[in-house]
Amino acid sequence: MSRHRIGFWYRFAAVLAKPPLVVLFKRDWRGMEHIPADGGFITAVNHNSYLDPLSYAHYQYNTGRVPRFLAKAGLFKGSFVGAILRGTGQIPVYRESADAATAFRAAVDAINNGECVAFYPEGTLTRDPDMWPMEGKTGAARVALLTRAPVIPIAQWGANEAMPPYAKEKKLRLFPRKTLRVLAGPPVDLSAYHGQEPTAEVLREVTEAIMRAITELLAELRGEPAPAEPYNLKKARATAAARRAANTSGKSPSGNAPSEEENDK
Repeated sequence: MSRHRIGFWYRFAAVLAKPPLVVLFKRDWRGMEHIPADGGFITAVNHNSYLDPLSYAHYQYNTGRVPRFLAKAGLFKGSFVGAILRGTGQIPVYRESADAATAFRAAVDAINNGECVAFYPEGTLTRDPDMWPMEGKTGAARVALLTRAPVIPIAQWGANEAMPPYAKEKKLRLFPRKTLRVLAGPPVDLSAYHGQEPTAEVLREVTEAIMRAITELLAELRGEPAPAEPYNLKKARATAAARRAANTSGKSPSGNAPSEEENDK
């Protein structure tokens, strides 16, 4: 299967986006040899800044295999940004609606037609305090098992230094000049799961394998070891809610009266 042609809208977006990225940032790009030259495939990317979709898209555009992103449906309505998203063939995601499965079908069709579909398996910007990838959602795993397409893990670092997530002021911190680092790895080996029923357990194992590959690449980019366990957003929120309830009731999260040590905090 031949590679999908880069159309007018993608080239137009590149004309707008590439010059400031080239001028304002340094680049450390590695692993481009792992991007398939032909056929459909999936990329699974970590997400730690509102800026990193541009950093990753720039990297992959230069491989000649442009990605199709899954993006919130609201971004496609009207506006110049919406026109760019529609023109470049990005895939709208209708969350919590009868149309939610449309994005899944569109992703499968795109891959079967020889295109690349980019997934952010975390589903949102990482909430990990140290900016490591969180536990992933199963969307990429579902599409991977259905299409049996290669899953290329990609880690990125640097955009978060220029535009930190959840900062009070969403502004670029351009100086000193930041380096946008992107590293692609070899396809995740999912052959053991091919032909298996996509049960919740299987999807979770596949997702964990994908996230583990991304995290290992990010550890290489950062030059430091990753945590033993990925950040669990649900667990963290439950713990925070328990703390708030305890503070309100005057009890510790365990349900007991606060100790002297807790009162001293």
